[in-house]
Amino acid sequence: MRNQPAQSLQPLIGGILTALILLIAFNAFVIINPGQAGVLSILGKARDGALLEGIHFKPPLISAVDVYDVTVQKFEVPAQSSTKDLQDLSASFAINFRLDPIQVVDIRREQGTLQNVVSKVIAPQTQESFKIAAARRTVEEAITKRSELKEDFDNALNDRLEKYGIIVLDTSVVDLAFSPEFAKAVEDKQIAEQRAQRAVYVAQEASQQAQAEINRAKGKAEAQRLLAETLKAQGGELVLQKEAIEAWREGGARMPNVLVMGGESPGVPFLFNLKDVQGSVMQ
Repeated sequence: MRNQPAQSLQPLIGGILTALILLIAFNAFVIINPGQAGVLSILGKARDGALLEGIHFKPPLISAVDVYDVTVQKFEVPAQSSTKDLQDLSASFAINFRLDPIQVVDIRREQGTLQNVVSKVIAPQTQESFKIAAARRTVEEAITKRSELKEDFDNALNDRLEKYGIIVLDTSVVDLAFSPEFAKAVEDKQIAEQRAQRAVYVAQEASQQAQAEINRAKGKAEAQRLLAETLKAQGGELVLQKEAIEAWREGGARMPNVLVMGGESPGVPFLFNLKDVQGSVMQ
């Protein structure tokens, strides 16, 4: 009878031991998925050699595995600097990067988590890289030669982050801003340029009008010269005919019904209205 309780506990103890064995067995392996890399730590000390995708053994109960995402990460980092002409310039950069799977052990030892990588490495190195790029040019050059500014920034950032096991894939300038004083100066310059362009246009228009007046004067002078030559060739009588006709036009008289030219050669025209003559005859 005394052996019955002991015998009834044996299946329970066996089940517990089996569960413990299974738990330890499952805990002795870790699976690293694609896009991940692991760091094995035994009794709190990181072991050399990153765990890449696949299944890996780890000592149960005394070890742990820190898994890092090594796919592309994106963060926006603000930065401020002074340009070559001592103007304040601020920017915001979108940085696409990933952790080097081979160097995740060093990242684990030196930085710890991915959040620490961003706050303690990427953010300050972005600031320093922007200072290097901005100090090489004036604020106006930073705006007009934005691609060159970005190229200098990329080169500086790549050199600085590479030694931390961070691979920069791409960067983009999300925002580029300058001081209100410079913005006002740019606005004033644009207004002055517009006014200067307007003044050039007005001057060109006046020059064209003056040239047109000169051309008209030349044409009128040429016409008068030709007229003078014609009158000279015909004697002086054509001058009298022309002056008589112009005098009649300027006086506002009605168009005459009859124009009589005296003599065989042209002379001074004799103008009269045929209706007036007819009226005198009928009387």
